[in-house]
Amino acid sequence: MSGDYVRIFDTTLRDGEQSPGATLDGQEKLEIARQLARLGVDVIEAGFPAASPGDLEAVQCVAGEVGTSGGPIIAGLARATEGDIAAVWTAVQPAAKPRIHTFIATSDIHLQHKLRMTREQVLQRTSAMVTYARSLCADVEFSAEDGSRTDPGYLYEVLAAAIEAGATTLNIPDTVGYAVPGEYAALIGGIMESVPGIDRCVVSVHCHDDLGMATSNTLAALQAGARQAEVTINGIGERAGNASLEEVVMALRTRPAVYGLRSGIDTTQLTRSSHLVAVRTGLSVAANKAVIGANAFAHEAGIHQDGVLKHQSTYEIMRPEAVGLTQSKLVLGKHSGRHAFRKRLEELGYTDLDDVAVEHAFNRFKHVADQKKTVTEADLEAIVADEVYQPPEVYVLHGVHVSTGSPSIPTASVTLATPNGEYATGAATGTGPVDAVFSAINQIVDLEVGLEEYVVHAVTGGINALGEVTVRIRSEDDTGRTYSGHGADTDIIVASARAYVAALNKMAIAAGMQPASGGAAEEGGGVEDEPIEAATAP
Repeated sequence: MSGDYVRIFDTTLRDGEQSPGATLDGQEKLEIARQLARLGVDVIEAGFPAASPGDLEAVQCVAGEVGTSGGPIIAGLARATEGDIAAVWTAVQPAAKPRIHTFIATSDIHLQHKLRMTREQVLQRTSAMVTYARSLCADVEFSAEDGSRTDPGYLYEVLAAAIEAGATTLNIPDTVGYAVPGEYAALIGGIMESVPGIDRCVVSVHCHDDLGMATSNTLAALQAGARQAEVTINGIGERAGNASLEEVVMALRTRPAVYGLRSGIDTTQLTRSSHLVAVRTGLSVAANKAVIGANAFAHEAGIHQDGVLKHQSTYEIMRPEAVGLTQSKLVLGKHSGRHAFRKRLEELGYTDLDDVAVEHAFNRFKHVADQKKTVTEADLEAIVADEVYQPPEVYVLHGVHVSTGSPSIPTASVTLATPNGEYATGAATGTGPVDAVFSAINQIVDLEVGLEEYVVHAVTGGINALGEVTVRIRSEDDTGRTYSGHGADTDIIVASARAYVAALNKMAIAAGMQPASGGAAEEGGGVEDEPIEAATAP
């Protein structure tokens, strides 16, 4: 591999999933993994197999379906114990290029307060567990947890022991986001100069954003000789998150004279990847987020608008097309047919949709096209996310009616198709129309939930914009798990109902309930067959 090539190690499915409320099921992990493969990441860290049987199964599925020949390396994370390492090997073994990633803390803070081990004990554990991992798998990554706060001399010893035991990649994490670019680069530089056998390994960096410097630290480390960047889509992850994949990749691409480094990422897939992860995790992207935020290529100030109109480079250092955006406004209209619709979806990267999925999306598109004069690519992304990539439906939204205004009390009635194939209607009042809709749904659904988060935004501008809603709910049983749901519609109340029902369906599936089949859900008029109509009275 060329010395200027940077491996992109994506840990969205492992560290990213550890974001509070971002739990993904196996199907969602597989969907995101497929998109990461399209994006061109070199390594997908698919999970922490020892954490649960479900996570092991999800990693195994990703390894078997996405880790095929020519695809990315599939890795799983393991503590430095035989049980964890064996679980990872079971999970990643189906991949054409499997990797075991094992770690142990090395800072005195962690040794004293967490591990209660001596430096010598950690050194011996490192050697023994990397040796064991290497006996199973040819590709072994070792991470010195809290490496940025580890005494450099001791860190060199641990890394040398890992190399001697057979590690092929060495990761130096800034686990708590404590480092600053200059000192982190110096740490990496010292490793490159002082650790015996370092030339036989790829040096990796994994930076957290507690002080807002994860991307800067990652780039500084790459300049100092590291050649693998551990990142996540949208920068999600523990606490303040991780270094953002899109920021690191676009920095390398935009400033080649500074870094002289390159990656294998197809940057035109960045926006789609960002949107997919935001929808599946329920973690919305801030409008001012670098590279992929809604305002990243927006200009409001008159002097900026004037400059961009005269020459794009006056206020844009990247082309929007480079990250998968487009300047086109009208993509398709209400007179467009299925063939043109499918072709446009394929151009947007949706090449894996079967005929049934395309038909569902097409029906929603026609409904939206009747309500809007223009249907943009952003609208199509939202339609596909809402219509195709939804969880199995235990409850199917059939109808929403809302009465609201001032000084009247907001009232809602909602009809759902239930698992037994019958229709059920709930009616309730609320502090507002959305609260009334959610309360009406709660009357039908036999689940104890609490609303954690409700986020709404317009996909495009204009009074007839398609609205997207993301909700996060928490199970009020002993598990306390959270589930997210997504909905899109030109009527924001309907979009809210869609999102809430989608989240409830995830919770219902987790509780062992079976998807709806037969009866009302298949008689027509359900969400799969025709658009939901909302009736809003003054």
